[in-house]
Amino acid sequence: MNMNMKGLHTVAFTLLLVGGVNWLLVGVFGWDIGQLFGGQGAAVSRVIYVLVGLSAIVEVVTHKKNCRMCG
Repeated sequence: MNMNMKGLHTVAFTLLLVGGVNWLLVGVFGWDIGQLFGGQGAAVSRVIYVLVGLSAIVEVVTHKKNCRMCG
């Protein structure tokens, strides 16, 4: 994996962790991290949600090529 792909993977994986923790908090406590930034309608929250979603797509598309366990 070249340096650019490694950086992209690191960022995408980190955002997926944030998204996963957010869903855990929503499921267990009914609390959304996006509330810190003004709720789901706030521009910052929407950008974060879009980045987490794009990160999931990046990881799905590149997973087989980059995964040591699957490759």
